[in-house]
Amino acid sequence: MDTIAFLEPLGGIAGDMFLAAALDAGLDRDALERALKTLALDFRLEVTRAEAGGIVGTHLDVIPLRDGPHARSLRDIRELIRQSGLAPRVKQTALALFDRIGRAEAKVHGVPIDEVHFHEIGAVDSLVDVCGAAVALDLLGWPRLVASPPELGRGTVETEHGIYPVPPPAVLELLAGLEVRPGGPPGEAVTPTGAAILAGLAEFGSPPPFTLRAIGYGVGTVRWPDRPNVVRLTLGEARSGPGLPVRGGLLLVEANLDDATGQLVARALEVARERGALDAWATPCTMKKGRPGLVLAALCPESCRDAVVRALFAESTTLGVRMRPVDRVELERSLEPVETPYGTVRVKVGRLGGEVMGAHPEYEDCAARARERSVAVKEVMTAALVAWRSRAVSP
Repeated sequence: MDTIAFLEPLGGIAGDMFLAAALDAGLDRDALERALKTLALDFRLEVTRAEAGGIVGTHLDVIPLRDGPHARSLRDIRELIRQSGLAPRVKQTALALFDRIGRAEAKVHGVPIDEVHFHEIGAVDSLVDVCGAAVALDLLGWPRLVASPPELGRGTVETEHGIYPVPPPAVLELLAGLEVRPGGPPGEAVTPTGAAILAGLAEFGSPPPFTLRAIGYGVGTVRWPDRPNVVRLTLGEARSGPGLPVRGGLLLVEANLDDATGQLVARALEVARERGALDAWATPCTMKKGRPGLVLAALCPESCRDAVVRALFAESTTLGVRMRPVDRVELERSLEPVETPYGTVRVKVGRLGGEVMGAHPEYEDCAARARERSVAVKEVMTAALVAWRSRAVSP
């Protein structure tokens, strides 16, 4: 049985609204605060009941308790998260979200990612919002988070750099390749923290049929004239077949090529993944007149179909693609750090209904430790697997 979390940005989305909706749906506030307090930040959470457009829900404010820097570099934020007491998977998720934001800001401002300084995002409330989203999913058992496409808002917004159009450039960059709806309320409907949560944690589309268990409404601060400023989070369980976690809503997009160079193929696969493909690959084939060719393929959610198809047309020589719906069975995945004689290495573990089906050391971690200690990478991989197995069987 799969846990489903269905996120509906009915009247916009921000990081604090997502956390408020999770609290409204029954998330343990004390556990959330305990985890977030391991960050070297001085703040308190103020949780109240609020109403917007006739809907009553939970409103969350993150209150800084002392003045601190309002602009932080990505390096500062990474170190803050790494030095915290957050769970390993929570740290990894929060770091990935900030890296995603950093890449978007770097592209918008035309600077290297390590030179990006976050202003609004570097403030205490935004740091808590983003890290809190990862903590919330951890406390909920890492459900499958499905989101409906958001409306982006309209008009202008005042930022640290001046007046920007709505949505701001970084928000658009964060949501590139995903389905969105232009227009909506007069103002900033999707904030950078909200966009990061949608792009980094959710898949867009409709959830499978599920048994509804809890509903939460996160109430924002703005009052729109035509809709409530709320985000709704619905939690439940979906049966995915006789014991197997079958995931639908996916498309296999393919194109046959006999006139593309290796460089073009590699670039097409890279861009397809950037545009939302879960995986992309090329396999050899024999085409008409006995010509050797390639089948260019991408697996993507239906919500990313157009973006992935456009990527294949733009980056390859194909004049047409074919598509078919596919299902796949996914293992529950986690990254578990282990200590080896060469240093810390993360091991990717796949589970089916709680049963371990396989464990594989992360190659990049092993390669880094191998370079540091001047040993063969296979030695580090073996040591990591031995360390993980020893821990797995220990009482």
